[in-house]
Amino acid sequence: MKDAEGVQLLQWCLPKLRMRWPGFRKVRRQVYKRIDRRLKELDLSDVASYRSYLERHQDEWPVLDALCRISISRCYRDKGVFQYLEREVLPQLAQRAAAKGENDVRCWSIGCASGEEPYTLAILWTLGVAPQFPAVSLRILGTDSDPKAIERAERACYPGSSIKDLPADLLAKAFIPSSDRFCVSAEYRALVTFREQDIRVTAPTDLFHLILCRNLAFTYFDDGLQRETLNTIEGKLHPGGALVIGSLESLPDGVSEFDPWLQKLGVYRKSWESGSP
Repeated sequence: MKDAEGVQLLQWCLPKLRMRWPGFRKVRRQVYKRIDRRLKELDLSDVASYRSYLERHQDEWPVLDALCRISISRCYRDKGVFQYLEREVLPQLAQRAAAKGENDVRCWSIGCASGEEPYTLAILWTLGVAPQFPAVSLRILGTDSDPKAIERAERACYPGSSIKDLPADLLAKAFIPSSDRFCVSAEYRALVTFREQDIRVTAPTDLFHLILCRNLAFTYFDDGLQRETLNTIEGKLHPGGALVIGSLESLPDGVSEFDPWLQKLGVYRKSWESGSP
C-alpha cells in the first residue's frame, strides 16, 4: 500500500470509528500491513476496492476497528512513570487505605495489551511498597479489547524485547527464564486478573484507587470519545485516587475533575470535591 493511499483511507475511516488521524501518523505503517493482509484475505485488488467493500458490508467495520488497534507494550515502559508510582503514588494510596482501615489498593490497567504494565505494577508493589504496608494488599485488573492479547497476558511469558527496560535486579527476582522466554513468577501473577473488555463499550463494576490509561484513549480516540472515556474513568475512581495517562498525552480541555499530581509524567489526582462515586 502506498503511503498516500493509506493516509487517504485512514483519514476517511477513522472518524467513522471515532478515532483521530493525528494519533496514527507515526504508527500508520503498522496498520497498513494489517490492511494489506486483509485485502489478500478478501481477494481485493487495492485500497479503493476495500473502501467500496466497507461501504457495502457493515460487518467489516468491526474487523477494521481491530486492525487499527495499536499495542506497544513493554515491562517498565517509561521508567520515570513507574519510579514515581513506586516512590510517591502507591505509598500514598496504601497509607490512605491503611488509615481508613481498608485492606487493599485496587488498580485498573486499561488497554493492558499483553499484560506487561500490570505485571510491572505487581513487581514494584511486592518488592518496593508492600514491605512498608504489610496489612495492605494490591489487586490489579487488566482489561483489553483484544482476546489474543489477553491470552498472552494470562500466559505471562515474554520475549527479551518485552523485558529489556526492566532493571536487572527486578528481572532476576520476578522472572523465570524458560527457553527463549521470561515468565513472571507465580507470586506476582497472583496479584493480577485479566478480562477482555473494551473501555468504549463497558467498564468494571469495581471502584479503584489507581487507574492507568496510557497511550490509548487520549492518543487515538476522537474528542467526544475521549470525554466519554474520561467520564467513565472518573466514575470508577475514588476521590483522591490517581489517574495515569501517557506522558505525551493531555486530558481534554476544560476538565475540572482531575488535578495535576505530576503532570509532566501524565499523573493526575481525582479532585476530592468530586465526592464518592
